Amino acid sequence: MPVLLEAVLSVGSELELHATLQHIVDSATELCGARYGALGVVDPERARLTELLTTGLTEAERAAIPRLPDGRSGLLGTLISDPRPLLLDDLTLDPRSVGFPPHHPAMRAFLGVPIRVHTEVFGNLYLAEKRGGGGFSDEDLALLRVLAAQAGIAIGNARLYETARRRERWIEGAAAVTTTLLAGRPAADALMCVAERARLLADAAAGVVLQPTPEGGMEIVAASTHGDPGDLVGTAIAPGSPVLVQLLGGEPVFIDDSATDPRMTTHVRERFGPSMMLPLQSGGQLIGTLALPRERGGPAYDAVDRLLASQFASQAALALVLADAQHDREQLAVYEDRDRIARDLHDLVVQRLFATEMMLESTRRRSSNAPSGDTVGEELGRAVDELDSTIQEVRTAIFALQQPPTDAPTTFRGRVLRETGGAGVLLGFQPSVQFTGAVDALVPDGVAGDLLSALRGALAAAHRRSRVTSIEVEVDATPTRVRLAVTDDGRTEPGTPDARDERGTTTWESAL
Repeated sequence: MPVLLEAVLSVGSELELHATLQHIVDSATELCGARYGALGVVDPERARLTELLTTGLTEAERAAIPRLPDGRSGLLGTLISDPRPLLLDDLTLDPRSVGFPPHHPAMRAFLGVPIRVHTEVFGNLYLAEKRGGGGFSDEDLALLRVLAAQAGIAIGNARLYETARRRERWIEGAAAVTTTLLAGRPAADALMCVAERARLLADAAAGVVLQPTPEGGMEIVAASTHGDPGDLVGTAIAPGSPVLVQLLGGEPVFIDDSATDPRMTTHVRERFGPSMMLPLQSGGQLIGTLALPRERGGPAYDAVDRLLASQFASQAALALVLADAQHDREQLAVYEDRDRIARDLHDLVVQRLFATEMMLESTRRRSSNAPSGDTVGEELGRAVDELDSTIQEVRTAIFALQQPPTDAPTTFRGRVLRETGGAGVLLGFQPSVQFTGAVDALVPDGVAGDLLSALRGALAAAHRRSRVTSIEVEVDATPTRVRLAVTDDGRTEPGTPDARDERGTTTWESAL
């Protein structure tokens, strides 16, 4: 009785499930004086063993066991299919016995009892070989049944604790994914974030996201593995695949062994074992599928894994939809801002044209009374120049508004505007830019690079001058040459040798 009490107290001293199970099998062998002991965890859905913890075996004897018994044959399968206590003096004489693997120690006396957690059979305790010889007694059976009952309570508590910890990790992972996606990352990075976080949470060999293809199949668009994902990205499930109907229908697919399951048709399936394929859908919209395969021979996903992963997939799908909606709102805000700029530009242009019209009208009236036309000609020339300058600025502004807001400029004209726009942030005002000629067609890449370097230097020199309130950039291209002129209205610091009040001009020219 003291040994039983000690065993009962010890099995409930752990909260971590694996440690609790090992504690149970160790306590059982000590309680009944057995030489060998094992605890087999049963998968109730598949009626097979998913884990086997042993005691009494040496490392060499453990290594001699080639793989986990399937639990469908022999005395192990008997206890799974018929969970009742089993007491045998010589298991080798029982017709249900199928023997032992090579190099496994010989065993005769056998005692096995089921462990129940509430009404569910969690697993079975197996004891073999009574120390000192002989077989197990009815008293040993009674003691083991008491210990198994207490073990069921301890296992239930450990499972609750482990489930709570797993649920907490998945919830934290889902929250981290949501925060990351709503931070405005690109779509490809968002899918990669979902795949990588899910792989870590599920302890999977890989995390992949598949999306529907125009041909009616599904293709891997993001993959996360322990190392290089290799040829995973781009792997496609062809239309007509048995698993495709479920995936496109938004149904989860759970697979025991990807390498042997006939529903799996891709060439990468041979490297994986148990797998979950979960729909990424929100509000009836199917974004794709999250697949979490484990390595060959890895533990199967249990019911808790499936539930938590499915909830994570739903949360991730919602975050992806919200992130996409947020991106659309940001794009709309950019377009609205562009409309506002266009309206402001229109108002400015109208005012300048109106002022020019008044100037021309005044000139026309005076010309009718002036004895000489020289002054009139000068004023008319200034008016024409002003109109030409206005037209150039309007063209430049319209071209800038036509560029996609998030794309890097690919044309020479766009690259010049990007340089002046960046300088405008430091200057506090936007330089005026005028283009003459078909600059995009006439200026080759090599000359364009040199001109942009010269433009950066000229803008930097203008920034160093004091009292700069305006900068004019002119790019003039002809079939034979291209010329850059940068003019500012600033001055150098007083007392310097080159102090001056006139406008500073930097020119650069190259033959084409």
